[in-house]
Amino acid sequence: MKRYRYNILRLLLVFAGMLISMGIQAQQDPQFSMNMYNHMAVNPGYAGSQGMMEAAVLNRQQWMGFEGNPKTTFFSAHTPVKPFGIKSGVGLTFMDDKLGFEDNLSINLNYAYRMDIGNGSLGIGVGIGLLSKTLKGEWSIPDSDFHFSVGQDPAIPGGEESGMAFDMGFGAFYNTDDFYVGLASSHILEPTVDYGLSAKTDISRHYFLTSGYNFQLSNPIYEIQPSVFVKSDGASFQLDVNAILIYNKKFWGGVSYRLGDAVVFMAGMEMANGMRAGIAYDFTTSAIAAYSNGTVEFMLSYSLEIGGDKASQKYRSVRFL
Repeated sequence: MKRYRYNILRLLLVFAGMLISMGIQAQQDPQFSMNMYNHMAVNPGYAGSQGMMEAAVLNRQQWMGFEGNPKTTFFSAHTPVKPFGIKSGVGLTFMDDKLGFEDNLSINLNYAYRMDIGNGSLGIGVGIGLLSKTLKGEWSIPDSDFHFSVGQDPAIPGGEESGMAFDMGFGAFYNTDDFYVGLASSHILEPTVDYGLSAKTDISRHYFLTSGYNFQLSNPIYEIQPSVFVKSDGASFQLDVNAILIYNKKFWGGVSYRLGDAVVFMAGMEMANGMRAGIAYDFTTSAIAAYSNGTVEFMLSYSLEIGGDKASQKYRSVRFL
């Protein structure tokens, strides 16, 4: 009976994440469709949570068909460590996000203090790093007496302009074999990137809530994993509702709905050598669909056992990477 009440509580947490975020739209930071496999992108508390060294790379081509459409590449690596006997996790993330004339680069070092709570593990983490923004404008000046060339107007940058700022994030991530929930915030200092020439960009603080549960079906070869991903910059919100079906712990496929934006279909596989691969395609449901060829996202990851209690690592779900 106690185990039953515990499962009900975890299930309620999943649905609570769905109910608190109805009626939402997009915000500043780049998005990923396979968010359930990409926790390190938003939550430093995830570092070391799987008891293995893990590395992943994702590439996203958003709204294909637009000139200057968003293109994002993200890399992460993390591993559990025990400095001075303290259970911890460390990680590294790198992101290159291009949108029109703007190129954004960020690199962060992450640390999570880990503790065992109940049947699971809680990580409380912090990430520190640098955020760089570069503008590479290409100007088209009409040929007339009323328009000036780039070199004649000091307010128009004639070449590449860039700026850099210190960045910081915070997060907490709790997971068991069947359940996870995470809460995180990025850009918590709300940094300002100064390009010079009185041009600046203010970066808004972002908030993230993610939760998922693993259901073992009556046929043990199948599992279904519903999850939600909520994000906000304080001015706007976005909600992804996901469902993944896993076959024999090796092949998976699923669907996701991003409120007001897209329906996403995903598929992937987990190979015996620790490699995992996945692909997602977004069918845009907003007005942009009339001008876009959709969005495609690729994922490749690798997991490596580094020792410790092997018995506690018999079950590995692809939802976590």
